[in-house]
Amino acid sequence: MRIKVGISSCLLGESVRFDGGHKHLRLCTESLSRFFEFVPECPEVGIGMGIPRKPIRLIGDVESPQAVAVHDDRLNYTDKLTAFGEQKAREHSDLCGYIFMKNSPSCGLFRVKVYQENGCPAPEPGRGLYADALKKAHPLMPMEESGRLNDPLLRENFITRVFAYHDWQKLVDSGLTHHKLIQFHTRYKYTLMAHSPKDYGELGRMLADAGKHDIDTLAKSYFSELMTVLSRIASRKTHTNVLMHIQGYLKQKLSRSEKQELADIINRYRTAELPLIVPITLLKHHFSNHPDPYIAEQAYLQPYPDALSLRNAI
Repeated sequence: MRIKVGISSCLLGESVRFDGGHKHLRLCTESLSRFFEFVPECPEVGIGMGIPRKPIRLIGDVESPQAVAVHDDRLNYTDKLTAFGEQKAREHSDLCGYIFMKNSPSCGLFRVKVYQENGCPAPEPGRGLYADALKKAHPLMPMEESGRLNDPLLRENFITRVFAYHDWQKLVDSGLTHHKLIQFHTRYKYTLMAHSPKDYGELGRMLADAGKHDIDTLAKSYFSELMTVLSRIASRKTHTNVLMHIQGYLKQKLSRSEKQELADIINRYRTAELPLIVPITLLKHHFSNHPDPYIAEQAYLQPYPDALSLRNAI
């Protein structure tokens, strides 16, 4: 089953932009579509604007901008775009992520220009009205922009979060219990350590007396912190720390030369000579020969399908 992810329609190659064009993002149609079931939306078309149409822009207060036609401020689409976003947020509550078109006054998630009376954009950027409505309705859902997905680290981080978000939704659907929550945390131990060792410890302390707390309240707090931690970009330093921890589970099982080879590979990753996929692949190889039930349950070694090749570039 593919994971449901929302997306700006133009990124799938649909000719829905104001000029009748599109912004086809081949990463989505040629790679991610194998694992994501994309749910496309074009909010401007959704509120009844034609193709082609007059372009719009944001004006006024950055925190509460107005969406108007570029050459005619009297054509105001603010309320319609916001209401459409709120409607779609309710309809698509089963989404596990969203990919937006960058710079768009309706779909832009970051750095959207908000023009002032002098004709210049405000120093601080705004957010597209449709994207803003969805973000407010689902603040923990992984969301990213098309342009930022060209960065290997941001791309890997976003997809890691989508799969973790999906795992959490499956956990909730199965019926939350204190035991299941602790199992989930245990499975994500090394993933969390790679993003923030300090916050991993704090999440563990949050669950230390799990049985004494209402499960729904505890789970809500835990999930909020989980997604916050995963939104932080893992570094070579923190990945290396995790790799060395996992390596420790093999110290009684490998020969001296195998241990030396593994240590050298991890160090070469640390010094940026090798991508992360190399030590990960070697660890998987050793654990296939020397299975460990604890490591087998860890999400870190397999946070998403290998076919996505995300760790080849980081």
